[in-house]
Order: sequence, then structure tokens, then C-alpha cells
Amino acid sequence: QVQLVESGGGSVQAGGSLRLSCTASKFVFFNCMGWFRQAPGKEREGVAAIDSAGRTTYADSVKGRFTISRDNAQNNLYLQMNSLKPEDTAMYYCAADRRPRVGHWHVRYMKKADFSYWGQGTQVTVSS
Repeated sequence: QVQLVESGGGSVQAGGSLRLSCTASKFVFFNCMGWFRQAPGKEREGVAAIDSAGRTTYADSVKGRFTISRDNAQNNLYLQMNSLKPEDTAMYYCAADRRPRVGHWHVRYMKKADFSYWGQGTQVTVSS
């Protein structure tokens, strides 16, 4: 069974930056990879996703501040988060799937069921 492990979370002040990483326990070709987040009392929401060709999609709330990237050779996924805001505070989850995306290519339409593999999450806390 493939496991995804996130790292890079932490506590920062508003305006700061963090870089999240996600590593798979063994090499598997993932067609689509993404980052989701869940704040206390809120539903899990898609933040950003990227396919094997490098096509990306972002939630409107993070566009221009976050950058998703992947290293196909190492099977790693990254999320560079700049200009962080208190509302970015959440548990961030890495997700991946071997199937090609079927449906609208926008993270707002991506659901938990669209991804077969999930990490345990890494906490991001942004203070004002």
C-alpha cells in the first residue's frame, strides 16, 4: 500500500511563507496530485492540483499566493505558500490518484472521492 507523507507545516505570522512537501512511500505513477485543507468546523476544500503534464489549478482564495509543483522522477509534490493569511490556517492534506482526471479541471470541483491516496496531514497556523 502506498502511503503519502506530508511535511513542512508550522506556525508563521501573517505575510510569511511555508513550503509543504509530500512524498510517496514507493514509486507509483500518479496522474493527478493535489493539496486539500480543512479548518476546524469546516469542510475539506481543494487548494491546488496538478496533473502529470504539469497543468495546474488553484482555489480562488490562494491564486497568486500559492504555487503547486511536482517532481515526477522523485514522486514528490510541493506547495509553496507565500503571503500567508490567518484564514489559511488549517490541516493540509496531500492527495494523489493514478487515474486521469474526469470532469472539470478546476480544484473547486475535486472531491475527496476523486483521490485514492491521502496523507495524514500537516498543520499550518498563521497568526495575525
